[in-house]
Amino acid sequence: MGLMGLFGLFVVLVLASSSFTVPKAEAHIADFDETWQNRSAIARQVALEAYVHEPHNVTDHVNHMVHKALEGNSTRRHLGKYTGACMATNPIDRCWRCQRNWARDRKRLAKCALGFGRKTTGGLKGRFYVVTDASDESLTDPKPGTLRHAVIQDRPLWITFKHDMIIRLTEELLVNSHKTIDGRGTNVHIAYGAGITIQYQKNVIIHGLHIHDIKAGNGGMIRDSPEHYGLRTKSDGDAISIFASSFVWIDHNSMSNCMDGLIDAIMGSTAITISNNHFTNHNEVSLMGASDSFSDDKIMQVTFAFNHFGRGLIQRMPRCRWGFFHVVNNDYTHWGMYAVGGSQHPTIISQGNRYIAPTANYAKEVTKRDYASEDVWKQWTWRSEGDVMKNGAFFRESGPPSTDKYTRQDKITAKPGTFVGRLTRFAGALVCKRKSPC
Repeated sequence: MGLMGLFGLFVVLVLASSSFTVPKAEAHIADFDETWQNRSAIARQVALEAYVHEPHNVTDHVNHMVHKALEGNSTRRHLGKYTGACMATNPIDRCWRCQRNWARDRKRLAKCALGFGRKTTGGLKGRFYVVTDASDESLTDPKPGTLRHAVIQDRPLWITFKHDMIIRLTEELLVNSHKTIDGRGTNVHIAYGAGITIQYQKNVIIHGLHIHDIKAGNGGMIRDSPEHYGLRTKSDGDAISIFASSFVWIDHNSMSNCMDGLIDAIMGSTAITISNNHFTNHNEVSLMGASDSFSDDKIMQVTFAFNHFGRGLIQRMPRCRWGFFHVVNNDYTHWGMYAVGGSQHPTIISQGNRYIAPTANYAKEVTKRDYASEDVWKQWTWRSEGDVMKNGAFFRESGPPSTDKYTRQDKITAKPGTFVGRLTRFAGALVCKRKSPC
């Protein structure tokens, strides 16, 4: 077993022997009853089992699949909006997008995830549930046909939408395990109300939605399964909140302008892939790990791939604590303060991204380290490999190279940042029509 493998085993042993209690106020659960306690215990065990002892095997696999997808692909970058034939330009999209019968074979998507969330299958083993009603009136007795009624079911479901709709959530939407929310073929907006929460759950896919203008909820009695509801405190206003959950894949969504984060993952969440999303007009984009004191986040492993961090963004793309983060082949065209940051010695492997710095001289640095002096943070493993730096951007690396697993000769390098325009060209919610390639 290699050095990273021994370290990973140590992390799991430490976590297995430590307490995993979650403050009720942080969990937004006013009554941490027996149902929530059981969910918490199960979620902890799932996270421990999901932990990858040799994370470089996962990063290598992503890079290998990108190389394979681009073999023989002589596509050139087009400026402006692309209106031609279907063109799948990264390995996730090549897995499903250009199939004419994608709408009849929706579940093919479940075989397409890469990265640390690659085993996420969502509602693959369940029936289809078609949302027909955009309302969200009853929180304790959701109306059949609504999104809230669909996501709380305790069985696997592949959730689609009958027509275009704008869903204003009265309070946070509590998603149960083994769900796919699939917006393809319709124009679905989650907006102007509360956001989506995945708490103590596993195996969730969120794909093809527009999520924006999310507000903090007031809390109250909210149903989270057919057999249980309880009192919730005020929610934060995240677009998507991942709390102590594993095997989550967030793909091809367009997200902007929410009260708190766009995608936050905290409290021991792991096995997550965030891919092909388009982020705009937001301050604190993505928080990975909420507290410098919560060391159980050492188990967190997250892939950011093929995303476009676009206009109007300020910081946290992502901002990481404790865990292992593979940031690969993303396009950073805008930031106001910094792009990638963190505290509490996270491992950040930045490969094949394009970083275009803003004009302000104070914001040229891609990276930002918090709450640590240089003699401390210089021991953190932060690597930049094959990244393209534009307009004066620079990535401050750290960590002892002589013992870094990522210096090994047999690793698979990422496609360099010069390919990012191609790999991220179709980031965000896609416009898909039935009976034609998406």
